[in-house]
Amino acid sequence: MQESLEFAVVWVLIHLLGLLPRGVARAVGAGIGALAYRLVPRLRSVGMKNLEVAFPEWSAAQQEDTLRRLYRKLGWLLAEFCQMPKYTRENSQSFLRYDGLEHYLAARDKGKGVLIVTGHLGAWELSSFYHSLMGYSMSMVIRRLDNARVDGLVNHIRCLHGNRVLHKDDFARGLLGAMRQGETVGILMDTNMTPPQGVFVPFFGKPACTASGLARVALKTGAAALPGFMLWEEAERKYVLHFGDEIVFDRTGDDEADTVANTAKCTAAIEDYVKRYPDQWLWVHRRWKTRPEGEGPVY
Repeated sequence: MQESLEFAVVWVLIHLLGLLPRGVARAVGAGIGALAYRLVPRLRSVGMKNLEVAFPEWSAAQQEDTLRRLYRKLGWLLAEFCQMPKYTRENSQSFLRYDGLEHYLAARDKGKGVLIVTGHLGAWELSSFYHSLMGYSMSMVIRRLDNARVDGLVNHIRCLHGNRVLHKDDFARGLLGAMRQGETVGILMDTNMTPPQGVFVPFFGKPACTASGLARVALKTGAAALPGFMLWEEAERKYVLHFGDEIVFDRTGDDEADTVANTAKCTAAIEDYVKRYPDQWLWVHRRWKTRPEGEGPVY
């Protein structure tokens, strides 16, 4: 019963926001975000703590303002997700574009597969969708949602234009196969992990347990890795899918050391984008939850 009720609520929300004009849907989404900011103090507390870790030089007012703007953009992302089934190449040109597509194409043309280093920054759901809409379908490594029916509904929208989903509980085999076929896979690398799947690398100067799978697969297959983020550009009033330069991996022959070093390089690339767009990263995630042995908790 509970699962059916959750599915019904999500189905109604997606369809109602999807029926609205895009501007109205975004305004409603912003309102939902503002309401969530007020109603969930636990997440607000996590966000403020993370901002203290990342930007200790900021005032409390600056940290709070950044967190409020994040919630607004999360509301926009909700609206965009509900609107995505209506998007076409033609009607999305006024608010979506690429920057650095040549970096992606150069990596793809090497023929050994492409690993997109990405995270919960900007409009991450919209990024892979737009890429497939423009003819570059890809796979995404995601965690299954607890509600199987909601998971199916969400993945249906994600995959409308040829994308595929690789679930985290069985992604290693699928990821290796995709690289052997020269395909593209996006991996969200900015969530807290636990050993042995995660290794500790610096994130804003503090050790963060980070998924090492991307680095291991790249070292094994020779796949190219590069950052990719769909970010809101306020000056243009557009979302821009940015692809950065390929990340040059260390290959010393020491697999474990290379895995840690290259995971650190990927994390540094994510950090660089977060610093440039601080009000677009998911600060409410407990990124530093797992601590090195002997170190006290952050939260």
